[in-house]
Amino acid sequence: MHTIYEIEFLEDVTEKLKAVAHPIRFLMVDLLYVEKELSVTEIHEKLDIEQAVASHHLRILKNQDIVKVSRDGKNSYYSLAKEEYHNIINCFTGK
Repeated sequence: MHTIYEIEFLEDVTEKLKAVAHPIRFLMVDLLYVEKELSVTEIHEKLDIEQAVASHHLRILKNQDIVKVSRDGKNSYYSLAKEEYHNIINCFTGK
């Protein structure tokens, strides 16, 4: 049995997949699944990338609603919008 999907739904899904389909963003999704919530500073230090690079990739994930941001004063903390987004990683890593 084939399920019929609305084109808007399919476009949204493929945009989310494109957002995760980058090595740094792939690692970010995995890291946020394990750590639950991290600041940009913690993310860039753990991934050994520049803070500007981390911010750029987090913005892409945020624009696709893959991560969410909570603020505490001047600090921004990132977490997965849905833990199920980690299943994308599991599909390719066998975890």
